[in-house]
Amino acid sequence: MDSVLRAGAIYLVLLVLFRIAGKRTLSEATTFDFVLLLIIGEATQQALLGEDFSLTNAFLVIVTLIGIDIGFSWWEQRWPPLGKWLEGVPLVIVEQGQPLHERMKRVRVSEADVLTAARELQGLARMEQIQYAVLERSGGISIIPKQNA
Repeated sequence: MDSVLRAGAIYLVLLVLFRIAGKRTLSEATTFDFVLLLIIGEATQQALLGEDFSLTNAFLVIVTLIGIDIGFSWWEQRWPPLGKWLEGVPLVIVEQGQPLHERMKRVRVSEADVLTAARELQGLARMEQIQYAVLERSGGISIIPKQNA
């Protein structure tokens, strides 16, 4: 039972931390971000298993974590506000070529991030060529070019 409680507590703590960290944290991972995730994984493993490194305990922890994840997805389908909190909603960050600075600041996206996505996805070089830029739920930026760009 201790493993189930540990798994539940770790799941909830990580859920809250990554929700607070924002969408962009995982979508644009740097080398340091990757190393940090490995360190978090190691610390999480130790917290989840405690002193019991048996296969039975590991299986119990895995089943608990997957069960919690399935439970949350089930609840998201039945209660949409939970899904909005857990996964977020798409957010328009550029409209008619004008950056919406307050929104961009809140989600920690720079104009350079938008222009990088515009170049990579649509071959656009200037902000004025963008009809809309949307920060998606996944953390990626979608670009809709102006028709006369």
